[in-house]
Amino acid sequence: MPGAAECAGPDGAPRTVFLLAHTGRPAAIRSAELVVKGLLRCGLRVRVLAHEAADLPLPDSVELVDEQAPGPLDGCELLIVLGGDGTLLRGAEFARESGVPMLGVNLGRVGFLAEAERDDLDQVVDRVVTRTYEVEERMTLDVLVRSNGDLVHTDWALNEAAVQKVSPERMLEVVLEIDGRPVTGFGCDGIVCATPTGSTAYAFSAGGPVVWPEVEALLMVPISAHALFAKPLVTSPDTVLAVEVQSGTPQGVLWCDGRRTLELPAGARVEVRRGSVPVRLARLHHASFTDRLVAKFALPVSGWRGAPH
Repeated sequence: MPGAAECAGPDGAPRTVFLLAHTGRPAAIRSAELVVKGLLRCGLRVRVLAHEAADLPLPDSVELVDEQAPGPLDGCELLIVLGGDGTLLRGAEFARESGVPMLGVNLGRVGFLAEAERDDLDQVVDRVVTRTYEVEERMTLDVLVRSNGDLVHTDWALNEAAVQKVSPERMLEVVLEIDGRPVTGFGCDGIVCATPTGSTAYAFSAGGPVVWPEVEALLMVPISAHALFAKPLVTSPDTVLAVEVQSGTPQGVLWCDGRRTLELPAGARVEVRRGSVPVRLARLHHASFTDRLVAKFALPVSGWRGAPH
């Protein structure tokens, strides 16, 4: 059991952890129950969304908060997210808005944003209780959409902002721009503008490079482009990327992290730059990204001998 100092925050108030789970998954419900009981047993408070509480076997001592209430994570020191990539990206929305670090537990397939797996729940509780975790910041994207010169929409993304075609039978005609200068134009299924964090997500599926998270860069990856020069581009983090949907082309659509969407009329312009607000991730392990890459994708490394000693 932790001592009184471990159960209290810097101001002496009880420590509070916010829990977000994919309640549609039985595994997430069981995992949530284990985590909640472990945290409460160690003297920490737990807060969950009120509309999720009905699906979770929670003790009466768990605090419920409405998702639409202002500052649902106010006073929390950590956000624990249980689920797959979609749930983790949902958690990232809460983490970015609140500035609270997110600790992801993967209950899905890949889970690059997750720091732990389902079998690590006891360790997760122990590390949270004893505060033995580190926090790192991940770059985000700020996304602006203009139409006829007017700003019509703003958004953000942790992984990627993707401009895609809507009509399956016709390509989307676009022109790419970097720092106010045109680069090339072609017909395609879409363009992915990604962060290094997103390089292992949609950009990876589109044939983009894997970029280590500590590298500060922006990526622009064409999807099924009908052109000789349609290579992935890696630019400075201070670059402003732009995708212009050409007049006369079919309607397009903007997806941010696969969660938020906006229809793009012909002639729309999507500008992507480094985000002003990062997402903070809690880390339990010092394993290198190389090891994480090998483990997540089950890459074949048999026969490796390492550097000679």
